[in-house]
Amino acid sequence: MAGEIVRRPLIIGNWKMNKTIGEAVGFARALAAGLPPVTDRDAAIAPPFTALYALAPELRETAIALCAQDVHGEDRGAFTGEVSAPMLRDVGCRYGLAGHSERRRIFGETGDDVNRKVKALLRAGLTPVLCVGETLEERDAEQTYNIVRRQLKEGLNNLSADDIRRSIVAYEPVWAIGTGRTAAPDQAQDIHHFIRQFLGLMAGQEGAEEIRILYGGSVSPENAGALMAQEDIDGVLVGGASLDVDSFRKIILY
Repeated sequence: MAGEIVRRPLIIGNWKMNKTIGEAVGFARALAAGLPPVTDRDAAIAPPFTALYALAPELRETAIALCAQDVHGEDRGAFTGEVSAPMLRDVGCRYGLAGHSERRRIFGETGDDVNRKVKALLRAGLTPVLCVGETLEERDAEQTYNIVRRQLKEGLNNLSADDIRRSIVAYEPVWAIGTGRTAAPDQAQDIHHFIRQFLGLMAGQEGAEEIRILYGGSVSPENAGALMAQEDIDGVLVGGASLDVDSFRKIILY
């Protein structure tokens, strides 16, 4: 169809608090050596902060980009232990996660915190990946759509339509993260379609059609293809399966 928007699939591997520098470099070399040229999709790795600098030169000539697992909402200052978006750009990151469920649940990040992080990434020229999703209790209480709507409104608050179009959303049902439970492809599609419709209210429907929406939650080589075959699922945010070279390669190539 003339004028049809084609969104490039994006696969991000979130290593969380795993892998030393040596392990990360070995993984990157093995992945690059066994990965054929990929031109129709994007892929990224989100390693611990300690491995970013070492991975940058290893990935520079590959199709794999760097993604930060977290970021501080300010560009500089007396924030011991924090890492800013300009620092992440300086080390070679292209993407940055904001509002991952573990940051919200374990570290108590609020919607305002997440919004500041999204804005910081955009200021630095990085692409924010805004994570949203409901807990099992919220799902059982039939609050999924309300929770996702609220997290989108908070995370994208006071952003221009252009900035929203520059962002990525990752729907990660908390009940499916690391549990082996995954939303059925049609269930995930329903939520992704809802997210795109809601983004249309914030950035215009045409703009919303440009925004990539990823699915995260026990993604594996066995289910990645079926998930990404859905109309509004534009890629995956992979946790445990991204720690194994062969498993992650299969997901990238699905």
